[in-house]
Amino acid sequence: MRTWIRSLSPFDARPAQSAAGRVTDLREAERFLRLFHAENPATGNLHARLRDVAREVAQTGTYTHTYEELQFGARVAWRNSNRCIGRLYWRSLKVRDRRQVTSAEGVAVECVAHLREATNDGRIRPTITVFAPDAPGLPAPRILNDQLVRYAGYRADDGEIVGDPRNVQLTETAVKLGWQGGRGRFDVLPLVVQDALGAPLLCTLPGDAVLEVPLEHPAYPWFAELGLRWHALPAISDMCLEIGGVCYPCAPFNGWYMGTEIGARNLADADRYDQLGLVAERLGLDTTTERSLWRDHALVELNVAVLHSFERAGVTMADHHTESRRFLKHLEREEKAGRACPADWSWIVPPLSGSATPVFHRYYDTRTLTPAYVHHH
Repeated sequence: MRTWIRSLSPFDARPAQSAAGRVTDLREAERFLRLFHAENPATGNLHARLRDVAREVAQTGTYTHTYEELQFGARVAWRNSNRCIGRLYWRSLKVRDRRQVTSAEGVAVECVAHLREATNDGRIRPTITVFAPDAPGLPAPRILNDQLVRYAGYRADDGEIVGDPRNVQLTETAVKLGWQGGRGRFDVLPLVVQDALGAPLLCTLPGDAVLEVPLEHPAYPWFAELGLRWHALPAISDMCLEIGGVCYPCAPFNGWYMGTEIGARNLADADRYDQLGLVAERLGLDTTTERSLWRDHALVELNVAVLHSFERAGVTMADHHTESRRFLKHLEREEKAGRACPADWSWIVPPLSGSATPVFHRYYDTRTLTPAYVHHH
């Protein structure tokens, strides 16, 4: 069941920014088109395409990518994502071309479809849905949620937070727009989609579009009593896909989770669900001294539970040791192809047992390449 609520006033609406109001930079367009034709030499005459694009920009202030250019640009943006360890499969990214969709309602409908298709009953498919681009004087829709699926965070009168502290502001925005919420620890937030006029639309995600995995431990039956869970699909939704000077501000995309993203960050960070103390207590660890390494022990068991639960549920997930080796394989392929492979060491090295993984023991190229996924300016 889909629920739409449009506000009477744009609470916390972000102003349309990014490329709206700006004429496309022909230098960026040419740089991208040369890259596209260099890696796809059978796609036609480069010089004829450059002339057509220059003419279109002169007439409209921007230009339209062919589907092949869009697909290539989205995949290369993943290839260039210096914070992503899972880029080995960049060529497999499924590109859903929804550039004709410009309304908030249309974006909401297609985001639900994205969730269903990409989740694929647990066999996660790397997917991106690309909506209308910004054009001079005509901003495109945007999604205020940083991921399509997020859990609410409710601030109590005593200052305590129930749920995910990261999402308190978004939760309060959704409530102002008419969302009832449930005051639970794992309430799925609705999407907040902002149209070209800045008016936000609230869309409650249908239950069948959000696959969740209850967490249990293979050796500790009490772990299930903690009531922890997480959603299967990590779909980033607040970044702009920039291709050849064109900004697609609404382009949600996903791969699949690496276990540590959930077990070592979302559920363990002190400013998130902060579960290490509780897990350590149930394990009977000595939490009165750091020398007992109770945090480390609890962190490992929490990650064991995440990996075990996703595997048992038949949901695609990678472990940080395997994914580290896959990244070095990707790096080797890129070097053989004569391409730079930028990487941010602080993101590539896993947040658990970093020095036990092969990605720890080396330096990386830190340059910024385009096409790219970027945060709105």
